[in-house]
Amino acid sequence: MRLKQFAFRWFGFALLSLFSIVILFPFIWMLSSSLKSADQVYVFPPTLIPEVFRWENYVEIWKLAPLARYLFNSLFTASATIMVQLLLIIPASYAFARLRFKGSGFLFLLVLATMMIPDQVTFIPNFLTVKQLGWVDTYMGLIAPFTVKAFGIFMLRQAFMQVPKELEEAAILDGCGHTRIMRHLMMPLSGAAVVTYILLSFIWNYNELFWPLIVTNNENLRTVQLGLSRFMEEGGGGSGGTQWNLVMAAAAVIIAPLGVLFISMQKFIVKGVATTGLK
Repeated sequence: MRLKQFAFRWFGFALLSLFSIVILFPFIWMLSSSLKSADQVYVFPPTLIPEVFRWENYVEIWKLAPLARYLFNSLFTASATIMVQLLLIIPASYAFARLRFKGSGFLFLLVLATMMIPDQVTFIPNFLTVKQLGWVDTYMGLIAPFTVKAFGIFMLRQAFMQVPKELEEAAILDGCGHTRIMRHLMMPLSGAAVVTYILLSFIWNYNELFWPLIVTNNENLRTVQLGLSRFMEEGGGGSGGTQWNLVMAAAAVIIAPLGVLFISMQKFIVKGVATTGLK
């Protein structure tokens, strides 16, 4: 019996290791290519370890494209979007989780139904609205359409519903109103879910490409994804075709903030995803 358990454990370990290698290989290949020369990228059969590590690729990309500006735009718009989202989503989630009013169930179903609508369907009305408000080529135009997410309302509502009602009743007896209950009870006890949503929302907004493409024309407002696509279109700074070593170096710089954020906060993601949806 113990031998069987040992065999299953090592089989699971081997299977997870294989999946991990498959998932991580594109990132390993990206880092490897970013340290190669332009000619070595096209060598066949391909090599994973560069013959000569060209660290200067990471210096050159900052000269060929305003990566610092792209990074600032993406970090600023993603952070600002999350701040506004929390101001709107947390009260809405609390209302659906704890307050009972006529039509609350039907209204919540309508909110969930919006999750089934593809984002591409809403781009045209959003663009027309932003244009009428004069927000084309502005940070407001990049931020405003994403300030409310039905997924965030659902996720935090489920987290708030896990808080024992006895704690809420005790807080009410102590004279707390709904605002104080949200701030001092719901938020601390649902911290993992809140942090998880912040991280997921940051990744979604940071990686957004299509909306910045249609709502901005100004070079100074390009986000990292749009900047990287333009960098590839322009050949990675070269005149003889795309220099994939430089493109890969730029991609590595762009995903670095997400990698650091994910690694440092992964325990909150695991805990938040594991508990969300349980009542």
